[in-house]
Amino acid sequence: MKPVSSALYTPVVQSSRFPFFANGFTALLIASLFLLVSCKKDTDVDPVGAVTANAGPDQSVSVGQVVTLDGSASTDSQGKPLSFQWTILRKPAKSSVALTQPATARPTFRADEVGEYEVLLTVTSASGSATDKIVVGASAAEPLAISTSITVKTTLVDRILNPDLPDYIVTKSIDVNHELTINPGVVIAFERDVRMNVNDNRGLLIARGEPTNQIKFVGVQPTKGYWVGISLYSGSNANVLEHVTVMHAGSRPIYSTTKSALFLSGGSRAQIALKNCQFSQNDGYGIYVYDGALLREFSQNTFTNHTEAGMLLDAPNVAKLDAASTFTGNNGRNVVEVSPSDIKGTTEVVWTGFADKTPYRINGEFTINAGFKLSPGVTLEMNRDAVIRVNTGGYLSAVGTPTQRVTFTGADRTAAYWRGIICYSQDTKNVLDNAEVSNAGSISIVSARKANIAIYGTKAAMTIRNTRISGSGGYGVYVGYGAAANTDLTTANSFETNAQSNVMIEK
Repeated sequence: MKPVSSALYTPVVQSSRFPFFANGFTALLIASLFLLVSCKKDTDVDPVGAVTANAGPDQSVSVGQVVTLDGSASTDSQGKPLSFQWTILRKPAKSSVALTQPATARPTFRADEVGEYEVLLTVTSASGSATDKIVVGASAAEPLAISTSITVKTTLVDRILNPDLPDYIVTKSIDVNHELTINPGVVIAFERDVRMNVNDNRGLLIARGEPTNQIKFVGVQPTKGYWVGISLYSGSNANVLEHVTVMHAGSRPIYSTTKSALFLSGGSRAQIALKNCQFSQNDGYGIYVYDGALLREFSQNTFTNHTEAGMLLDAPNVAKLDAASTFTGNNGRNVVEVSPSDIKGTTEVVWTGFADKTPYRINGEFTINAGFKLSPGVTLEMNRDAVIRVNTGGYLSAVGTPTQRVTFTGADRTAAYWRGIICYSQDTKNVLDNAEVSNAGSISIVSARKANIAIYGTKAAMTIRNTRISGSGGYGVYVGYGAAANTDLTTANSFETNAQSNVMIEK
């Protein structure tokens, strides 16, 4: 054994009285050192493991794209369980992103602004912790071009988060010949004079947006009348537009000579549900529903800034309209326009009014072949020389209140503008009460007579009370031979400025 230096233990070695003790102490010390070394070797455990964090490579994405972070390549050298925590260190100034499930190995976020997102990964185990960073660069995405018809089941997804930028651009007119689903938030822009035809036999359109994530059909240039519009020929009961905006259409007629953002074909009995939609800044009408087509559902839709009226539709579909929809936002005519058509069916048809007091505008021949009721406050504006015919199979019930009268008048409120109401029906439900009939008698309505109201034909009958009858180009009321009105007709109503006598009753 190599001797231990006495200098290390001077006080003990210098004692002459205890030489043995000094030597024994040295030996004991050396023995203890060997024992400690021996014990350390026999009881040593494995060294503490090492933790490595791996946040994955930097990524480049488009704005609106979902980013998946991946820390699964992180390790513990001894295989001990890892926990993860991701934190966004830096993001674009206007970004409001947050990580989903940041305490997992693979959280996600959707890049909402152009710029860089720096994210820190912290990995922890029983052995310790480690960190790593990743930078995700987001750039503006380019819209995808749609230049061919839809022939297979297709879903269009929201690719670009910014609701003012298009996800897709339709570069030329296309046909939808299969199921087309459009997800919330999708913006489809149409090039100049382009249209979309949703055809019958397998073609259908499902566009369901959300209150805060609407679907948009717009022009590439945001100007009124830039693209043609959407023609619906499909009779599928799955067709729906919900929380959808349609703008900038009407560059060319969509059917015959009529421009409209959305056209429903009657020949193919097209049908659709329209809920919470906005039609705006279209040259022509917002919607044109041809006779034979069907508004399956209609609620809380808005029509603004059209060169024509918000809607043009046939009489059978008017009853589908709801009071909460609005048609008075700076349109060329703030009315619901009704094409020449007829009331038909086996049950009473009721037209109600609108909360914004929108009137109905009647074009041409309006024929009543079933029970027809107008609710208090409803206004029918009649276009030039338009006429209402109550045939033998129908009746007209227009019962208002003193404060909410039912009104029949000319579109421009001038005397002798429209033709009038003629009743051939014998039904006792033919009633005008608390109503107003004005400005008819433009041309002969029957038997060379001009009148606001004509009751004509054997046993034809109508009761008229509390009604103001004025501005006729002929008689206020004309009752033909064999027809009848209430006996107090002349005293139960008020008459003003009729060109001929207020009442003419043939005997």
